[in-house]
Amino acid sequence: MTRSRNLNTLSLMPDYKWKPIEPLSDEERKIDLATMPLYETWRASKKRLEESSPAQLADFNKRLIRRLSVETGILERLYDLDRGTTEALVAYGFAEDLVSHSSTNIEPSRLIDILHDQEAAVQLVIDCVAKNRELTKGIIHELHAILTRHQDMTMAADQFGNRREIPLLKGKFKEQPNNPKRQDGTLHEYCPPVQVESEIDNLLAWLPGYGNDDPITVAAWFHHRFTQIHPYQDGNGRVARALTTLILLRADLLPLVVDRDLRTEYIKALEMADHFQLSVLAEIFSRLERKAILQALSVDADSDMSHQMSLTSAVIESLADKFGKRRVRKLAELRQVNSIAQELRTRARTVLEQYVTELRGTLEEVGEPDVHIVNGGPDRGNAHWYRFEVVQSAKEAGKFANFDEDHYFIKSSIRVGRERMIFVVSFHHVGREITGIMEATAFSRLESYEDSEDRESVSERFSLCSVEPFVFTYKTKTSEIADAFGRWLDAALAVAVKEYGDQL
Repeated sequence: MTRSRNLNTLSLMPDYKWKPIEPLSDEERKIDLATMPLYETWRASKKRLEESSPAQLADFNKRLIRRLSVETGILERLYDLDRGTTEALVAYGFAEDLVSHSSTNIEPSRLIDILHDQEAAVQLVIDCVAKNRELTKGIIHELHAILTRHQDMTMAADQFGNRREIPLLKGKFKEQPNNPKRQDGTLHEYCPPVQVESEIDNLLAWLPGYGNDDPITVAAWFHHRFTQIHPYQDGNGRVARALTTLILLRADLLPLVVDRDLRTEYIKALEMADHFQLSVLAEIFSRLERKAILQALSVDADSDMSHQMSLTSAVIESLADKFGKRRVRKLAELRQVNSIAQELRTRARTVLEQYVTELRGTLEEVGEPDVHIVNGGPDRGNAHWYRFEVVQSAKEAGKFANFDEDHYFIKSSIRVGRERMIFVVSFHHVGREITGIMEATAFSRLESYEDSEDRESVSERFSLCSVEPFVFTYKTKTSEIADAFGRWLDAALAVAVKEYGDQL
């Protein structure tokens, strides 16, 4: 991707001068994404999924690869594609008859060709991982050639800054500079063509030394440094994302889908990494990986029993398999995550009590606040509360909230006059089988009453306050995530209080 560099926070910056790429620094290696326990738990869960529902897991991976293949081209603005058609292509495969002329800005046949190219590049990555092929310049060239198979021309600027169309070298490093100009006239300088070969050599030489580092941080580092080099005349972003997938698959993780809606945030993160702030890009990658893992854990193991088996034999085999696995699984160990949920619930209550005290003083100018804070869970006999809201929000995110396992929550209620806000933090298991992974989500409900004496609300509005869930596992140590949880909760509560204030 050639970055347009027209973001507000960076638009007034001077020309960016190219400098040689740097290895992963000690400071970057300290980036704490608090997700290593999640990776370990996912790897164990993945093995169980491969045994219990291999077809469903394989289908999930195919759909994930198709979604990645669609979105990577949209990020590059090779084409536009509406959401409905995107979902159809992800679900059923890249068939031209699924694409109408009104759903995209290029010929449907050309769109399908490009999508097949991008899917083929991911398959090459998968093949490299499966065969444990060393990452070389040859593989990178092969990826570029596949990704640009149906792209013959690109734009280049001459020594006077005039842009003109030139043939695209496929599977070959650039021969001309490809430095984009910002809208304000300043220039972003990528690696000069003469330096590309040695810079890629450095990148590939450093990578094997980071085997013990967080794979998400390593992927973010590699991705950023590759885009700093910008070794090809065009197609660099697509190659960078394919190589990021290779690094993650080698760590037994899932591919990342950088959705079109993240384009501005993604480019801004790359800009910030140019100025030694890699953590922002790493946090985006961590968030996307967490989302993919939670969706993978939510595949339905029972949705597609083999049609070759009779119903009776299928049921018997399913039960035998289930009970056999139950004997060998360490269910007690996995359920230790419940104690983490209870500790976080206690921390959340402390935070809510503090905020309510502060808020009470402010709200007294409007009216006398009526405040309540309630703990929820199996230890309180009310674990079923808010099941609908949690299940619905999880379903919309492509995940499965498992209410067969323990559910905990903390609820705060504030009413002033005719307006009441209910703020809930839910701690629930994710995945159709017990995985030892839970997430926290936060939502609010704003209620309006006919008058201050009525108990029946006449209108209410549900709102999800946490854009991303807060994920933890049975291997997580509360002390290691306390600060991150506090920041997450503070952000969610700020959303709820803002909406409540607007309603008062």
